Amino acid sequence: MTLRLGVVLPTYNERKNLRGMIQRLDKALAGIPWEAIIVDDNSPDGTSDEARAIAQEDGRVRVIQRIGRRGLSSAAIEGMCATAAPVVAVMDADHQHDPELLPGMLAAIESGEYDLSYASRFAEGASTEEWGRPDRVKASNLANRIANKVTGVELTDPMSGYFMLKSEVLRADAHRLSGVGFKILLDILATVEAPLRIKEVPMNFAARAEGESKLDRTVVFEFLVGLYDKWLGRWIPTRFALFGTIGGLGVVVHMAVLAVVLNLFGEALRVSHYPKETAFIVGQTTAALVAMTFNFVLNNELTYADKRLRGFVPLLTGWVRFLLTCAFGLLANIGAATALVRLGFNPYPAAIVGIVLGSVWNFALSSKFVWGKY
Repeated sequence: MTLRLGVVLPTYNERKNLRGMIQRLDKALAGIPWEAIIVDDNSPDGTSDEARAIAQEDGRVRVIQRIGRRGLSSAAIEGMCATAAPVVAVMDADHQHDPELLPGMLAAIESGEYDLSYASRFAEGASTEEWGRPDRVKASNLANRIANKVTGVELTDPMSGYFMLKSEVLRADAHRLSGVGFKILLDILATVEAPLRIKEVPMNFAARAEGESKLDRTVVFEFLVGLYDKWLGRWIPTRFALFGTIGGLGVVVHMAVLAVVLNLFGEALRVSHYPKETAFIVGQTTAALVAMTFNFVLNNELTYADKRLRGFVPLLTGWVRFLLTCAFGLLANIGAATALVRLGFNPYPAAIVGIVLGSVWNFALSSKFVWGKY
């Protein structure tokens, strides 16, 4: 029978949920030729191995184990581009999304009347009672209002993670999708230029069957990053913008630490007959180390969340490398600014140029040698 539907299941630590989900797919899609593409971000709980074991028993199951890459959106894109089915669906593997909705969504797409069908938590007839998270419901409602403004499409739940569309529509614009953040539907709606005919299906959003939510404390941050990428990412690369923003916060931290050291120890050092500049040297050195450590921690958690360093040794090694790259960046900053001043430029514009060049240098080196590979 000709393959009709590909179901993409992005996973991270979902080993206990996989078999039950495949069984539910088999029941819901009886009589429909389908395949499941499990895209796993190298889960430490052995999700990929469990997926391969299931694939040995069921040829409709395929596995993509991603090494050194993380993120729901990028995983969904890879999975959707990997299927030969004319229609592709994306849903969670944690049983919060009901597979029984798939046949109706597929019928809507195959009818030719719709290009995309999605399951809404907030449409008439939908429910979030089983979810048991009223705080998340409020946050989702706010995010949905913002997302509708960004996409220009009025949907009750543009932040839904359960949707289906024609594969050719996805592949036509896959190269333009940012893959940033965790909501691929928002990415698609904001990227595809041709107006999409959308079918909305009410969904009873359930609680997770096993494990903990994949959305960690950076979820709101990733949502804002996704919005930024759609608005300004074409002019200033998103990751560089994050790096620069954190660098700006690092300057504030630097000045605050310097002020504290000078106020606490400046007088003591002066009374002890140290040279008058000693307090500044101590304060400046302390402030620089604290600020660079602050920058390293935030960049590791946010800017490079998909390449996050984990464990004492990787973190220590990464921190040392980050300090070294920042030292080279400081030299580039001072050298460029000094050269411009000698050429007759005003010191303040020269300083700004030096800061920008130093930031670019730090970003390039740290991307390669701290969170990348030699």
